[in-house]
Amino acid sequence: MEPNILLESLIEETGVSRAGLAGRVNRAGRARGLELRYEHTAVARWLKGQRPRGEVPDLLCEVFAGRLGRPVTLDDIGMGATGPYTAAPAGTLTGFVDRAAALWRTDDRPGPGPAAAPAVTGTAAVMPVWEWENPPEDADVSRPGDRRVCDADLETLRAARVHYEHLYRRAGGLATRSRVVGFLNGGAAPLLRAGYDDPTGRRLHRATAGLVALAGICAYDSDAHGMAQRYFHQALRLAKASGDRAMGGYVIALLVNQSLHLADHRRCVAFAEAALRAAGPHVTPALAADLYAMQAKAYARLGDGPAALECIRRAESRADRIRPGGEPDETGYVQPGLVDVQVAEALLSLGDLDGAREHAASAVRAPAHDRGRVHRLAMLTQVELRQGEADRAAGTASEMAERARGMESRRLRDRMRSVGADLRASGSAEAARAAETIREALSVPL
Repeated sequence: MEPNILLESLIEETGVSRAGLAGRVNRAGRARGLELRYEHTAVARWLKGQRPRGEVPDLLCEVFAGRLGRPVTLDDIGMGATGPYTAAPAGTLTGFVDRAAALWRTDDRPGPGPAAAPAVTGTAAVMPVWEWENPPEDADVSRPGDRRVCDADLETLRAARVHYEHLYRRAGGLATRSRVVGFLNGGAAPLLRAGYDDPTGRRLHRATAGLVALAGICAYDSDAHGMAQRYFHQALRLAKASGDRAMGGYVIALLVNQSLHLADHRRCVAFAEAALRAAGPHVTPALAADLYAMQAKAYARLGDGPAALECIRRAESRADRIRPGGEPDETGYVQPGLVDVQVAEALLSLGDLDGAREHAASAVRAPAHDRGRVHRLAMLTQVELRQGEADRAAGTASEMAERARGMESRRLRDRMRSVGADLRASGSAEAARAAETIREALSVPL
């Protein structure tokens, strides 16, 4: 069972205690001829994910509707067919926004909460991508309201995403995630519930999608894969509401990257194909290069050399077309050398050590922010070790460890831990000293 964040959100909104809610359900039941004797402990079980029997879910909707003065459905209380975490439930865009905001509020509180939930698989993992790719589109995303969203509000959202992205690159997802989620609660959610016309609304959903996607990146970097996936699915739904196909393709690229990490290589290939197909001419060269490079890694791990090499060719071709200033903010991560390091990893999986070495060295020579450079140096270290150059690898690894100082990232720590183990296994004294440097760096708890 997963905690019912929607029910918790409604309890918080109404200001009723758990005992008070139980009492109201009992009274509503008596009006229907039911003898109910619920106490606060029952509400606690419902919040943990248990679904009460019989008519009780309907009674909960009735109680909340009376308190809030608006209709409340089973989906609204997390007891419908869609469950408490579904990113794109049946119904209106307004309903989706309410559910998304409920997740943000819960994630912004101390304790594991929904962050401990596992990533979904099967149809639940695929459906958000299918719904993004296929009709119906949102015909009108306008919303009435006295407080009107203006251009300055949208600029604040955009500036916040850029600010938090820079913080993420310097400090890692563990340090950045709470800041992003806090801003979603305090900055983005009130705007989504304000008033706006259709053009402004589409820009608002586009800007919010960028922030939600970054929250997913931070969750992924914190090893909270279920939460990361939920944020990515939310960002995809917001991208669809914005009408920006390229934004949706970017979000799917994040899901592709997560699928690679989770070793679901066939899903990685399928999602990348969906992004390239559905976004079509709206896919920028940088995004296309990244999607093809990740497909190459997936095919290489599946042992399909010809398909991997064809994707490498396409990735390099698209990378040659990237022009400064021609990309949206979100694809700024596709910096010079990124495709090289992706290609190096694919070639290493295929056993082409010379090709992997050439691309990894090229990636390290290219300019990059510290986080990207750590990954590139880790890749070059692995290739040098595979080629039997342990002493050279020791120097590369030492630079990697120095670059990683101050970053709070479980992904980087996992990468460094793997490099340290490979260094120790090489038998080189220099490599052993580099491995000890990495061990000391990892001894500091996050």
